[in-house]
Amino acid sequence: MIRLEDLVEFVSGSPQFRIKESSDITAPLYNYYGQSDLEADLVGMDSNGSDGKQVRTFDKVNTLYPDDVVFSLISGKSSIVSVNHKGYLYTQNYVKLVVGNKIDSKYLAFLLNEDQSIKKQFQMGLQGSQVLKYTLKQVKELELPDLPTIDKQRMIGDLYFYQLRLEALKKRAANFEIIVLIKKLKEAIHK
Repeated sequence: MIRLEDLVEFVSGSPQFRIKESSDITAPLYNYYGQSDLEADLVGMDSNGSDGKQVRTFDKVNTLYPDDVVFSLISGKSSIVSVNHKGYLYTQNYVKLVVGNKIDSKYLAFLLNEDQSIKKQFQMGLQGSQVLKYTLKQVKELELPDLPTIDKQRMIGDLYFYQLRLEALKKRAANFEIIVLIKKLKEAIHK
């Protein structure tokens, strides 16, 4: 069995309580990367539900770039950062996973989100715990199943993200249909 820490490098997010906010308008302005941003990246859509939290600081903070693999220690979900979230500041609730050439980033996100043996490992680690928060140690020690060839990983990863986007588009279309139908029904009542 190969452990995740043997394949990737981990970069923890900036501790939010240590960031010194500045009122100086020349200080860099950062957007915080949040759960809604991660969900949007997962389905390849804009995070219109974004918290929009920002901070101005001269502190050195950890930021995200397109194609970074990010893992939420709160939700246990992983995604690939989109261009929309370039330069976003990520806090200690997130970990950036820097992949080498042995594992494809989209395939890694697929494994972390969908693999049953990984889900079991997370469940065992959370037993008896009141707070459902994952630890960096847990993520590092995850035992991965045998990896297919890099070409097969890319294919699986691409299909996974394509399927998630397709599902999100279908949901959005269904929601629009409901909105249009309700509008038509309201108009019919008032005629």
